[in-house]
Amino acid sequence: MCSLSCQSPASDLEAVPFVDLNKYAGKWYDIASFPQRFQKGCHRTTAEYSLSDKGYVIVENRCNKDSLNGKESYIKGKAFVVPGTNNAKLKVQFFWPFKGDYWIIDLAEDYSYAVVSEPGKKYLWILSRTPVMDDTMYKQVTDRLLSKGFDLSKLKKTIQQ
Repeated sequence: MCSLSCQSPASDLEAVPFVDLNKYAGKWYDIASFPQRFQKGCHRTTAEYSLSDKGYVIVENRCNKDSLNGKESYIKGKAFVVPGTNNAKLKVQFFWPFKGDYWIIDLAEDYSYAVVSEPGKKYLWILSRTPVMDDTMYKQVTDRLLSKGFDLSKLKKTIQQ
């Protein structure tokens, strides 16, 4: 999940103070997002992160196109930690030379959910370790996003089941 914009406007948005990439690695389900062109028609959207021995994060995004059982769409990329951000800000690259901001702006203490955006708040993903997020937790997450100035009228839940 990544914006492919190259420039980052000034923002009051903050990333979380620290991310343990070993705990962050693994499979995440897209619970809701601001729809992007590359996600059009996607169901069962997931992102899987693994640590490479070369110092970057391997990113593998998958979804089923147009239905729960539709043809799988897959893309693989790399994410590079922005120095001095305690692993909370990364630059994701799916197509050279373009890199997009990937800021982890909310993260459960137990790494059961994460929220990813970028400085301009144009992109947003609510991610969970499970295909369904508890309604109470979802409300708490979206309330925090409202307090950070996100326009949640653009937020669309992803069909996972």
